[in-house]
Amino acid sequence: MAASEIHLFAQKVEQPGAVLFACFQNAVRSPMAEALLKHLRGTAMYVDSCGVREGKLDPFAVQVLEEIGINLTHHQPKSFDQMEDGFFDLIISLSPEAHHRATELTRTMACDIEYWPILDATIIEGSRDMRLAAYRQVRDELIRRIRYRFPTHDN
Repeated sequence: MAASEIHLFAQKVEQPGAVLFACFQNAVRSPMAEALLKHLRGTAMYVDSCGVREGKLDPFAVQVLEEIGINLTHHQPKSFDQMEDGFFDLIISLSPEAHHRATELTRTMACDIEYWPILDATIIEGSRDMRLAAYRQVRDELIRRIRYRFPTHDN
């Protein structure tokens, strides 16, 4: 997509003030997406993440973000249940389970939902290098989607 097309897309799509990324355990995809959007957009919007269940932060997710200069070590995984007092304009679900839960929640609140089917890198088997390659694929796909959905003048 050309830069002029991205800016046209940004003008047509109202950008939300608060975004929630959600996946299954808030251990890989959603914390990576949260950190990436915060890195790319700064304080232009409120960004958080959660999971259907509260998992444990995955060290491979930490490593692949460190490779591009983003520190994820302070992320504390949390569940949808811990987010019930929050207000979000947009929930981006990154797993089928999270999309189902987001759909249930938004029946009683005014909030848009988007589903981004992102690979679950935790299911990839093989050597450390093969597994890290899957996490890098997730990171790079999230960067691509975030830059497209939340364009700035820089991208």
